[in-house]
Amino acid sequence: MWWNRRKQQQKAPKRNLEAERQAELDREAAETAGRTPRAVLILLGIAGAVAGAFGLWAIQGFAAPVILALVLTICVHPLRVAMEKRGVPRGIATTSVVTAVFVLLAAFVTALVLALSQFVTLLPTFAPQLEKAGKNFGAWLQSIGVSETQIHAITTSFDPTKLVGVLTGLLGSVTSLTFALVVILTCLILMAADAGYLGALFEQIRPEHKRVVIVIQSFASNVRRYMVATTVLGIAQGVLNAAALLVLQVPGAFLWGLLSFLCSFIPNIGYFIAIIPPLVFGFLTGGWPTIIWILIWYTLVNAVVQSIIQPRVVGNAVALSQTITFVSVLFWAVVLGAIGAILAIPLTLIVRMILIDTDPRARWWRPVLGDFSQTKVIQKAADAERKQQRKST
Repeated sequence: MWWNRRKQQQKAPKRNLEAERQAELDREAAETAGRTPRAVLILLGIAGAVAGAFGLWAIQGFAAPVILALVLTICVHPLRVAMEKRGVPRGIATTSVVTAVFVLLAAFVTALVLALSQFVTLLPTFAPQLEKAGKNFGAWLQSIGVSETQIHAITTSFDPTKLVGVLTGLLGSVTSLTFALVVILTCLILMAADAGYLGALFEQIRPEHKRVVIVIQSFASNVRRYMVATTVLGIAQGVLNAAALLVLQVPGAFLWGLLSFLCSFIPNIGYFIAIIPPLVFGFLTGGWPTIIWILIWYTLVNAVVQSIIQPRVVGNAVALSQTITFVSVLFWAVVLGAIGAILAIPLTLIVRMILIDTDPRARWWRPVLGDFSQTKVIQKAADAERKQQRKST
């Protein structure tokens, strides 16, 4: 009975919690004696992170293409290995894979140029309507109490024709991407050629650095699974959205489908970036009913693809919390620009591999950053225990 347990607890000697706590602190102090204070290590780590981020930002012009080439090489490496296993000579396998990747990149850049050209020709057609919408927005601001000076500053700064100049400049930079593609192609060729020695290299260093080999192989597998799954699902998402916009007769459906594909690589934020232009042009052509249909369709497709299908396909390959994912997108976008936002997850996985996964002493950081595989088991057991306690009382 409960009163018997209470009597036994009263008879048990009381623990001196304060003495135990002090003994634990003394033991910890003895273990850490002679080490660098933790506060100093934290400050040094922050300083190194700031210096590294600033350095990458300063060289983002060629750092971003090189990192993109590395991710592409990781993604196509199994295809190259499969060709070699079938007896294809190593040189031919390397050349075939690199050529296929470069053709895909060239096709993507061509589609991007065509889409931006369509937008440049489309925007002047709707410039009067956009100006009218800006004036209506100013009138609504005035109705809710915003001063006329602030409204004038907002409406005068809103000039749709300026977007043509911005897009024309962007189109010029896309043309200059031909030179960046040469850099990417060169890196792909060199990296793919060096990857031919990867298996032998791992066998060479495995006896002394087994953990490093396992971590690198796991990282490559996780990045490959994430990028391939996101690419395939992003294509499906872009095609479905473009088809829906065509049915709704929204101008620039091909452009917005391509934008939806690109934004599928940007977690959390990509959905909002992809949906804004179709909403604007949908409102100009079909009014509020078109906006409602776009919202319903985009939300449905995004929920099914990114919330149901993608987690099942990717599994625990990423193992990053939602907060870390969101912050990583913002961070890498600032450091490396648009490519940084698109490759935010692989870049974060690279940093985690170097700083945490390869160091056994830092492995406890993985659940803190979002690897909840064991955490969910502990939480499930705790929930079951609390449920059992509630039933027993």
